[in-house]
Amino acid sequence: MSRSAPGSLTTRLLISQIAVSTAMALTMVVVAAIAGPSLFEAHMHQAGQANPEVLAHSAEAFRTAGLLSLTIGLLIAFAGTVIVSVLVARRLRRSLDRLGDAAVRISQGDYNLRVQDADSRELDTLANSFNAMAEKLGGVEATRRRLLTDLAHEIRTPLASMEICVESLEDGAIDPGPEAWRILTDQIQRISRLAEDIGQVSAAEEGRLAMDLQPTSVPELAQRAIRAARDGYDRKQVRLDISSDPAGPNLTVEADAARIGQVLGNLLSNALQHTAPGGHVELLVGSRDGWVEVQVADDGDGISARHLPHIFERFYRADTARDRERGGTGVGLAISRAIAEAHGGHLTAASEGPGRGAVLTLQLPRLSEILTETS
Repeated sequence: MSRSAPGSLTTRLLISQIAVSTAMALTMVVVAAIAGPSLFEAHMHQAGQANPEVLAHSAEAFRTAGLLSLTIGLLIAFAGTVIVSVLVARRLRRSLDRLGDAAVRISQGDYNLRVQDADSRELDTLANSFNAMAEKLGGVEATRRRLLTDLAHEIRTPLASMEICVESLEDGAIDPGPEAWRILTDQIQRISRLAEDIGQVSAAEEGRLAMDLQPTSVPELAQRAIRAARDGYDRKQVRLDISSDPAGPNLTVEADAARIGQVLGNLLSNALQHTAPGGHVELLVGSRDGWVEVQVADDGDGISARHLPHIFERFYRADTARDRERGGTGVGLAISRAIAEAHGGHLTAASEGPGRGAVLTLQLPRLSEILTETS
């Protein structure tokens, strides 16, 4: 970065300081030249000195001494202005150069770079904001890379199944009958479902998810979700129960019923995937501290402390092979959390460890609390 370029910070700061000093000097000279002699002459008359030659000589001496004093003082002031301007400009330029160099390196992908403390409070604020931006960009880039890697893995499995099926059809190893078409159809649907899920979670996380917010009874949504999931639970022979707070009819939220229904469906589907035949899943609806709570508790696989913080991440699987076999896309919980947060709520998970089940809790603000805050 050039340090002597025309229009640089040092040049502009120096010119502005010199302009101010020059204006001040001219003002002082003009005032001294106009007002000084007359004031001096008035004081001489008051002192009883009226000789014209003495007055003229004294006035000239006063004018010369005044101008000399002003000149020396202004030269010193100019010198001080230049020195101070250069020092201040160098400090500012040093900090700005660091920010500029950091911006270039971050634009080249070095998101781990951080700007050290600057030389002023204002530039410290700028440096802190810059570092926060770099950290955010780093997180976005890490997510993008992980998304592309995971997406490649997710697509590879159904594509491999389709490729094997097509090759088997070509070689005559299997007949082009219903079974072959079932395999191809299942894998095509899996890819289609994956694309739809990725689109939904992206839209939800970016605030682009269209929602029709209406007063909605959570117990009613829970009953619908139970009815929709019942067949799958019966086929796997997993018991599914629901319990509700006695104040159930008053558990109303402002929500998009279809979206919250989608969340409840995802939670029940997740619980079913991780619960063995003969197991038990319970959906509980209640309230706590101004929130409507829906808990889906199972006695299935459980979640280890190592995996628990990551289960809401896209494509994250604690047991990759088993989860893929169960048919999930790996983004259902990510979609559910994004929808919950879009409603001003939360989705959390708890587990005492592997083999001890898990509890997923959806919290949404009660409609009465929302009305109180807006009134």
